[in-house]
Amino acid sequence: MRTQVTFDVADPHAQAAFWAAVLGVEVEDHSEFVDGLVAAGRLPPEERITVASRSAFRDVAACRDPSGVEPRLYFQKVPESKVAKNRVHLDIRVEPADKDAELARLTALGAQLIGTHSDRGPLTYVMRDPEGNEFCLH
Repeated sequence: MRTQVTFDVADPHAQAAFWAAVLGVEVEDHSEFVDGLVAAGRLPPEERITVASRSAFRDVAACRDPSGVEPRLYFQKVPESKVAKNRVHLDIRVEPADKDAELARLTALGAQLIGTHSDRGPLTYVMRDPEGNEFCLH
């Protein structure tokens, strides 16, 4: 069994690239599948876009861990923006000695630090991804 976490987003391709960089995984290449669907008439040509010189679905993207350790992250475009706190969020765990460097790396990727706490043990950085989805760096 594999786990997939699905995000409602405004820009699925940007979010897939962001999270692939955060987790050190890869953005899935759907180009052959997309091109095959368009060629077979099962996907309208306007639903195909080019991302990083490859065909892609207009409204969805995903990233995955080739080793199968991390869950697959799936991003689907929705018309509405995020308006409330997430009811589910990802926790990114790093060694304590690496936490400050990881905070700097994630911020450089476009994440935003919104708070810190240590009420349940180790120092935790509460962050947001580029579309405002909360996650924690432990």
